[in-house]
Amino acid sequence: MSIHIVALGNEGDTFHQDNRPSGLIRTYLGRSPLVSGDESSLLLNAASTVPRPVFTEYQASAFGNVKLVVHDCPVWDIFDSDWYTSRNLIGGADIIVIKYNVNDKFSFHEVKDNYIPVIKRASNSVPVIIAAVGTRQNEELPCTCPLCTSDRGSCVTTTEGIQLAKELGATYLELHSLDDFYIGKYFGGVLEYFMIQALNQKTSEKMKKRKMTSSFHGIRPPQLEQPEKMPVLKAEASHYHSDLNNLLLCCQCVDVVFYHPEVMGVVEAHKIVLCSVSHVFMLLFNVKSPADIQDSSIIRTTQDLFAINRGAVLPGASQEAPTNPPLPVIVKDALFCSCLSDILRFIYSGAFQWEELEEDVRRKLKDSGDVSDIIEKVKCILKTPGKINCLRNCKTYQARKPLWFYNTSLKFFLNKPMLADVVFEIQAGIFQAMCLLICAEMYQVSRLQHICELFIITQLQSMPSRELASMNLDIVDLLKKAKFHHSDCLSTWLLHFIATNYLIFSQKPEFQDLSVEERSFVEKHRWPSNMYLKQLAEYRKYIHSRKCRCLVM
Repeated sequence: MSIHIVALGNEGDTFHQDNRPSGLIRTYLGRSPLVSGDESSLLLNAASTVPRPVFTEYQASAFGNVKLVVHDCPVWDIFDSDWYTSRNLIGGADIIVIKYNVNDKFSFHEVKDNYIPVIKRASNSVPVIIAAVGTRQNEELPCTCPLCTSDRGSCVTTTEGIQLAKELGATYLELHSLDDFYIGKYFGGVLEYFMIQALNQKTSEKMKKRKMTSSFHGIRPPQLEQPEKMPVLKAEASHYHSDLNNLLLCCQCVDVVFYHPEVMGVVEAHKIVLCSVSHVFMLLFNVKSPADIQDSSIIRTTQDLFAINRGAVLPGASQEAPTNPPLPVIVKDALFCSCLSDILRFIYSGAFQWEELEEDVRRKLKDSGDVSDIIEKVKCILKTPGKINCLRNCKTYQARKPLWFYNTSLKFFLNKPMLADVVFEIQAGIFQAMCLLICAEMYQVSRLQHICELFIITQLQSMPSRELASMNLDIVDLLKKAKFHHSDCLSTWLLHFIATNYLIFSQKPEFQDLSVEERSFVEKHRWPSNMYLKQLAEYRKYIHSRKCRCLVM
């Protein structure tokens, strides 16, 4: 049996009667008739640059055969320099002693504000003793001169000490000196009382464990089978940047086409992606007005580079007009139009890989002046309203994050009618989530399909058994829809869910709609299983036999 005491704080410079320096803990251990032992040589330094030890460990014997371990930490820096050690010390303590000098008010408030909250969190409701050591300067003098008044103002009052004790639920002691009365009888009596309480508690816990261990020496209870763990559906990582690039390469869902009469071919793009990085395109597609932007350079760039021509016949266009044809936009600069595919790839990649853009443009345009002119126009397109264009050196921006992190992003258009071409009506229900999952599978939006799977699983897992039994949702119909729309993860999980809640779903009429293969899987993984029911019957017999034994005894 052992007792662990942690003493925190510095009670100031105190001396023995023979002028040897000492302290509260060392003096108590040296004088108490109940304690015998020597100071350990274990001294740990907070860091190589700190000359004094973080704490001193004392090992002694108390009450004859009880091991007493005391860690005296005079420096509060241990909480800043070695949080792991300090947390373990506080967490493993049976008694905590907080000591301070009544004439050091600055240190008292620093400890109260910075370290007492840490102790409250780390301690496990162990007894705490607060020891206020020393005699307050000019406490008994009625002098009102400025010097004496300032001395009294630098002292920690009794009220402040008691208030601190209330915050910690601690016992407050005032030790005016470290003599035999204050150390041996006053402080020692309180500390030894808590030591006895700690011993009683540990003895009681030990007896309870011994009693519980001895109670199982007779009949052993049977080990019950545990239910099979449900499969875990992990969240899929985002493919945001790769999906944007694929959208450009595959030319899916395009709604704008750039062309120049003298340049072969057209360049297809998406309005919402272009508007998410550039106010020039916002102005071009009427997402914002010139009054909203209030930047003449952006307005001038838009007018100099682009023009919408709704009645244009695009080169290479088919004879059959599509239902919603993309918006034709004339690029007024032929050189800029010839490099537009590279510029769009740069924008769809996040508009930050300037060196790659410059190399791609240089492959098409041999003249260095033309290359510089194209790069400058791209900078003007990406300009932020009201700010000077600071994109001067392409190489300095090569390592920057994509422009989505700095400029207008796609979230600007969320839940807004601007540039929207589809509207989803979504509620917090399982049926609606399954409908959205079907749409996501039809349009091959795999991440949205995965999110719907997670939502359905989370909703079903959160339902209590009573709600599962009374709800009108056809779980077998969900299973069949998940299989039909290639949602393998959800269909496998639903089979496990039916098996885990076998007693509920087996009573429902739709349970008969399961295929032979599905029913075989459910019967194999059902819970409670036949083995579990058999073990449960044995366990009930065991409980009954224990009750009979208690009645006989």
